[in-house]
Amino acid sequence: MANTVKNTSAKYVDVLCVDDDEIVLRSLMRLLKTNELTVIISDNPEKALKLFESHEFGLIISDMRMPQMNGAQFLEKARALAPNTQRILLTGYADIETTLAAVNQGQINGYIQKPWQNDLLLRSINNSLEKFALKNQNKLLEEQVKTQNQELLELNNSLEQRVEKRTQQIKQVLKKLEAANEREKHEHKSTVELLYNFINANPYLDGNKAQNIANTCTQIALYLNLSQKSIDLAPMAGYLAQIGLLAMDPELYKKPVSKLNELQRKTFYTHPSTAQLMLMPATHLHDLADAIYYQFERYNGNGMPKGLAGNDIPIGAMVLGLARDYWDAFELSNAVDEKDRHTNALENVKLYSGTFYHPKIVRALEASQAKMSEQKSTAGSVLICTASELKENMVLGHALHSHAGIMLLPKGHVFVRKSIEKLQQLEAKKPTPFRIMVKTAK
Repeated sequence: MANTVKNTSAKYVDVLCVDDDEIVLRSLMRLLKTNELTVIISDNPEKALKLFESHEFGLIISDMRMPQMNGAQFLEKARALAPNTQRILLTGYADIETTLAAVNQGQINGYIQKPWQNDLLLRSINNSLEKFALKNQNKLLEEQVKTQNQELLELNNSLEQRVEKRTQQIKQVLKKLEAANEREKHEHKSTVELLYNFINANPYLDGNKAQNIANTCTQIALYLNLSQKSIDLAPMAGYLAQIGLLAMDPELYKKPVSKLNELQRKTFYTHPSTAQLMLMPATHLHDLADAIYYQFERYNGNGMPKGLAGNDIPIGAMVLGLARDYWDAFELSNAVDEKDRHTNALENVKLYSGTFYHPKIVRALEASQAKMSEQKSTAGSVLICTASELKENMVLGHALHSHAGIMLLPKGHVFVRKSIEKLQQLEAKKPTPFRIMVKTAK
């Protein structure tokens, strides 16, 4: 069976859906058609591979369990035929080994569990199609740069005006490439925020604590004057430090580590390794995966998993490990006053400066905490409004979460008509209005 929903304005089919369940295929076709996307469906992976002879697909959505070949095998073959085509795996069971097989063989770009949520699936589909278009656009732009550089080599010094003209053209192309790269960077940030929402939705994981760790990582990175790449990495590591726990039995993390038996503790501390495997397909997040993987290393070499010491430990991992332990100590403090709890937490981690933690990172934490306290005491009032009071170009001062703790918008979001309307729709369904902290854009 092979059905096509065609868009007469498109030269090629955009999405290929492969599943041996006709009901699933019909549901996918109906969902994509409703959202004005062009799709071909097939219930046979062998026949689906032949479609690549006459079509270019921006995205493949494949089921994992199929009789002729499984999703991992199919996506591996599809990748050989069309490397730039994005790949999403549909899986109806929580099997980490099978999912990792798809990661290693098919190099999938994402996976969704059945039954899926339409909003989540559509967001993944749109992001994948945009990334496919971006890769093609970058390829064309790179070819233009190559052609223009070759033309420049053929010019001579007497053609100064032509040289100037070509230089300006190259600058314009490079500007387009820079803009394209910025879009991809934003997409990476959105990926991290989406994964953070999975953590927040888990009843046994504390999304607010993850956000506190992320903020502290950022403060330390800024105080240490790290590279912009490391500063961008810092909050992402904090948000996703616990992502590996999602693949584990909740019995391992719904209570303090101190109450686990020896075998349970040993298993618990493998969650950074699981996180590294989960993030493997996202090659652009390699440094982030390393920060999470090495977060339990100690400055004196007595940590895990490798027993690295001193500056051999990635800086992102050292920052994350200190921020995580600081907030663990904050939670365990017996003090009633919040300020005293922060003081106790800081004194607790300072005891291990030079043994568990790099001394300069501890000093950075202490200095950044003092600076934050000073800012809080001198800060003026902030503008707090409801969704109905929002105006375009207002800037979100703090990340906005739903009543269930799911991140709706990140800090720094600049409001436009579409995002304002969406919040107003959500607010209409809430018993109380949102309290949105904003500042006007400069």
